[in-house]
Amino acid sequence: MKRSRGRISKKSRTLGRKATRRRITVSDMVRQLEIGKQVSISPNSKFEDFPALKYSGRVGQIIGKRGGAYIVEIKDGKKIKKLIASPVHFKVV
Repeated sequence: MKRSRGRISKKSRTLGRKATRRRITVSDMVRQLEIGKQVSISPNSKFEDFPALKYSGRVGQIIGKRGGAYIVEIKDGKKIKKLIASPVHFKVV
C-alpha cells in the first residue's frame, strides 16, 4: 500500500519549528481575539491544524469565528483569501 503524503509528512514539521524555550500554554490555545483585529500569522508546527507555511509572516484581519478557530482574511496578490486556524497560530499586531 502506498504511504500517505500529507502536509506534515513533507518535512514541514521541521521547517516551521519554533524555539523549544517558548512553551505553549493552555491560555494561548483558548485565547479570545476580537473580530476586526489585525493579526500576524505564525504557524506553530506543534499543532496539526496550522496554516500553510507560505502565509507565514503575513498580516490579516479577523472576520469571524468558527468553534474555537478564527477566520482571517489576507490578501494574496490580487486575491483575498480566508484562512481558518486556531488562535495558537496568530500574534496580535
